[in-house]
Amino acid sequence: MDSGPTQPSCHNFPKRRDKRSFQKDWFKQYNWLEYSLEKGRAYCFYCYLFRNGKDDDKFGYEAFTRIGFKQWKNSYLILRKHEGGPDIVQHEEDEKVKYETRLDTAVSIVSYIALQGEPFRGHDESETSLNKGNFLEFHDWYKLRNEEVRQAYIGCPKNAKMTSSTIQKEIAECCAEAVTKVIKEEMDGCLFSILVDESRDISVKEQMAIVVRYVNKKGKVIERFLGIKHVKETTSEALKIAVVQVLSAHGLTIAQLRGQGYDGASNMRGEFNGVQKLIRDENPYAFYIHCFAHQLQLVVIFFDYVNMIVNSTSASCKRKDLLLDNHRTQLLGRLESGEISSGRGQHQETSLARPGDTRWGSHYKTLLRIETMWDSIIEVLFVFIMKMMLQILRIPSDLSSLLQKKDQNIVEAMSLVIDVKTRLVNLRSEGYEPLLDEAKEFCCENDIPIPNMEDNVPRFGRSRKGGRNNITQDHYFRVDTFYATIDAITTEFDHRFNEVSSELLTCFACLDPRESFSKFDVNKLARLTEIYLDDFSFDDRKKIKDQLQTFLIHVRRIDEFRVCQDFASLALKMVELNRHTMFPLVYRLIELALLLPVATASVERAFSAMKIIKTELRNKMSDGWLNDLMVVYIEREIFKGIDL
Repeated sequence: MDSGPTQPSCHNFPKRRDKRSFQKDWFKQYNWLEYSLEKGRAYCFYCYLFRNGKDDDKFGYEAFTRIGFKQWKNSYLILRKHEGGPDIVQHEEDEKVKYETRLDTAVSIVSYIALQGEPFRGHDESETSLNKGNFLEFHDWYKLRNEEVRQAYIGCPKNAKMTSSTIQKEIAECCAEAVTKVIKEEMDGCLFSILVDESRDISVKEQMAIVVRYVNKKGKVIERFLGIKHVKETTSEALKIAVVQVLSAHGLTIAQLRGQGYDGASNMRGEFNGVQKLIRDENPYAFYIHCFAHQLQLVVIFFDYVNMIVNSTSASCKRKDLLLDNHRTQLLGRLESGEISSGRGQHQETSLARPGDTRWGSHYKTLLRIETMWDSIIEVLFVFIMKMMLQILRIPSDLSSLLQKKDQNIVEAMSLVIDVKTRLVNLRSEGYEPLLDEAKEFCCENDIPIPNMEDNVPRFGRSRKGGRNNITQDHYFRVDTFYATIDAITTEFDHRFNEVSSELLTCFACLDPRESFSKFDVNKLARLTEIYLDDFSFDDRKKIKDQLQTFLIHVRRIDEFRVCQDFASLALKMVELNRHTMFPLVYRLIELALLLPVATASVERAFSAMKIIKTELRNKMSDGWLNDLMVVYIEREIFKGIDL
């Protein structure tokens, strides 16, 4: 050292007493410490005088002899380490390992409980409690069975146990952030669509869930839950602001939107003041598609009395027990007679499923239960109408399930809707006689009298002449019931699905790969570049036709493309064969078609998860806590792949 370390007098010593300055009290605690006023650094007097090369590996040797120490913020730790040497270092390394063990234990328990959607806290979490809640009980159970974990808590400071409710929430927040980080990395700035819906939670808060739909780098359509947000107002303006806030919080912008999917609520789909209109005012390429599954469910509107049947048999415990006992007796009789056979999972105890207001599939399931439990429910019911309802609902039941798939695309959905409508038309012309025969057979099996179809019955209302207008039983069943019902449904089909048969979908339909691209229309597909002006430059619009024609020749020649039957498989095959780089404009058209939302089923599934996580006994959860748990629970596929 230049002049060696000197010990300053009190009046020359720095007057600052915060943790970022040298403290004169250190001279009393460390008799080896020296301080240089000239350099403003501390030194070790012993190491300076007696250095012999053997102490070069001592902690802080260079800093306290040649360089000079001035890291005042971490001074206590460093001074202790320099004084104590390897023993202190090893002790702190051991403490660090124990701390990491405690943290790893807490993270593992939080992740497990979050994945299962179970509650964390207990009503009484004191040391004497017999049930402290899932987190603490699991924590104690794990310590008893893992010696390393048990040792990590011996002598542990109370504020370092990693078991407080605040720590649990912070860990869950980190888990949710890790999941959303994976989603954003998977999106990588690509175009996307949003699926949005609202629902009240158990504490009567209006919650808005948002799902993003995008095409990943492999050409696969992905729908991911982005988050849930409490909205205090349900006006279109307030909902639009909430959507923008959620997207902005995840680094997404309205400019990247290429599709919006909502249900039929006026504040969402309104043509002039709805959320979709407000967003399209900012981004005209964020096309709105009314949820296909929701439209399909609204087509049939005459099943109110199905609820009456369920209510009359299930509202009373006594009636429900009588129903189950009667049904069990009927099953035993049929088993003994050999009419049905026993087997694992067959003929289990069942009851009537309550149909949902807008769930077509739920009505179908309820009617199936009514049919199988006929003898146990009622002796006299309009069998023909029940069979007709079953037949009508059986036709679109598969469509309802397909529309709720995450990878479904708009063109396939429109094609399926047309197929279902065609089947209903065929049912009207050819289905009455088979349906009548089926109803008669059912009546014979259940000893229900069959009316004479030639008998006259009065029609409701009066004729123009003032007399009774009589019709035959056959006319009543065929025309007034069967034909009228199917006509009403087909009319509703035309009304509900007419709004989506726009020029946009007509153009996209030309990319259908079935039958060797027989519908491939270059001119219509090129028209899409004028609809999506922001996604295609002037040069792109000039050369799109040539690229489309070359692409058509190419895919017809390459055998690998013959297995493609829809948009989704075509996009995957193009990426697999690296054709998305050879025909980038064509792939962009396919990507835009895949982005258009079909159904909001993913959002509705999120609300089902919300009912599992936020229950009547957990109705005071904060909005952030609820969001974090829902992200982990819903996107469990991503979370299970993250290194804790």
